[in-house]
Amino acid sequence: MREIVLDTETTGFKPEQGDRIVEIGAVELWNHVATGKTYHQYINPERSMPQEAFAVHGLGDDFLRDKPLFAQIVDDFLAFIGDSKLVIHNAAFDVKFLNAELGWSKRPLLPPDCAIDTLDIARRRFPGSPASLDALCRRFSIDNSSRTLHGALLDSEILAEVYLELIGGKQPDFALAQGGNSSTGTTVDENWRPSRRATALPSRITDDEKAAHAAFVEKLGEGALWKRA
Repeated sequence: MREIVLDTETTGFKPEQGDRIVEIGAVELWNHVATGKTYHQYINPERSMPQEAFAVHGLGDDFLRDKPLFAQIVDDFLAFIGDSKLVIHNAAFDVKFLNAELGWSKRPLLPPDCAIDTLDIARRRFPGSPASLDALCRRFSIDNSSRTLHGALLDSEILAEVYLELIGGKQPDFALAQGGNSSTGTTVDENWRPSRRATALPSRITDDEKAAHAAFVEKLGEGALWKRA
């Protein structure tokens, strides 16, 4: 199963008002394992960079002036992603921009179900908790110290790690078939059962999250499930 973890940087928030993509970064996963294949491209947006956007990603007019236009790189980009499922944090934002650029380049648009949204997964798994990429890195102890500014390829590489944690760790599909053999050819013991850990794993719930939960429960009144002994 091939998936493409993808991120973009833009000049703003609204392609319908002239905002454009200025950077695309993508990482290939095969069966939830990074293959080392990546796609990275800076793009000339054919417009000036607003200061607010420059403060986010640091890509200015002078740097982007000699970069190719989206129409010049679109075929290479489409060839890289192919028909693979995309994995994007806040997918609606990036897909909206990609489809705007594809439309301006007279290319077919990405279908509505083209992407897995890791922001949506995080909000469903951890309701009420921060779900930004930085917050998820803290939750899963993923090193993002090099992320001083947003960058599409770096963010894609970090998001790939976050995605694998969100779906169950680096081997989410690992399973031992009953009565079958493992990938090494070793016979599986059908009576095997996991034992309790000798040392419990440390809690990943932060003090702020504990306080937010306590405040939420307090608002529910004395009948709240969490107050029952």
